[in-house]
Amino acid sequence: MNLRHIEVFHSVYVNGSISRASLALNVSQPAVSKVLKHAQDKLGFSLFRLVSGRLIATEEAHVLFRQVAEVYERIGSLQLTALNLGRAEEGHIRLAVLPSLGMGIGPAAVARCRAEMPGVTFDLKTVHHDDIVRSLHERDTDLALGYKPPDDPKLADVEIGSGELVILYRTEDLPDAPPRLDLSLLQDRDFIVLAGAGPLTHMVSHEVASRLLDITGGISVRTYFLAAALVRYGAGMAIVDEFTARASLAPGLDFRPLSPPVPFSVHCMHLRERPPSGTQLGFMSIIQQTLAGARG
Repeated sequence: MNLRHIEVFHSVYVNGSISRASLALNVSQPAVSKVLKHAQDKLGFSLFRLVSGRLIATEEAHVLFRQVAEVYERIGSLQLTALNLGRAEEGHIRLAVLPSLGMGIGPAAVARCRAEMPGVTFDLKTVHHDDIVRSLHERDTDLALGYKPPDDPKLADVEIGSGELVILYRTEDLPDAPPRLDLSLLQDRDFIVLAGAGPLTHMVSHEVASRLLDITGGISVRTYFLAAALVRYGAGMAIVDEFTARASLAPGLDFRPLSPPVPFSVHCMHLRERPPSGTQLGFMSIIQQTLAGARG
């Protein structure tokens, strides 16, 4: 199948008819039919059958579509990369932050930058750790704010701050909490487990395993924001980064760092071939100051 075959097949499969596919592609119905027939002739099997006046995809079409969908996703990624290459501006920063840093640190830094440099504009979004590399490679992001940098030779990073893992809890559950809390405290309590492949999740798992603790949770979540919300509603305690804890504080909630401490570093990442501009370096300095200020 060539790209035109793929385009027509994808449109007919998604839209369910040749008429709707022709509208989506902005071509005539005979043109769609002709390309589809040519594709089927080349393949040697039918992709669709007409049943009671409706176009029904064959089993072969269902199998083929899974591969075609991946091709379309890559084409979309290519188009996005090309578009973003043309949008690069000295005074515009496209920033991606992890959800845990998007609750307070990211917005606070952007607001501070806008106050100090009103000519700088932003496009701000949250991404998960596993999506940082893709976002940078597609030029959808200039700078990414996260924890341990992904292992990619095309990425460069600057360590701009640090933090600690903490236990977030309701004050009524620990009314006389000491300055630091031992992980063993969680063995006999409801615990909200952070799932996923992020670096902080790995740090928690390592601490629990290395100390031979038996900590299991009845609730598993993918973001620290959800973990904090569950703590607020009394579903249990959670280990989160201190920035999530600070951003989530409300009457009746509190947090304590772990004993012994479990520190982590915060990094600003970019493509090695695209070093930060002067404007971006200035913003990175503001993020550094914001992180330091958040910790007191």
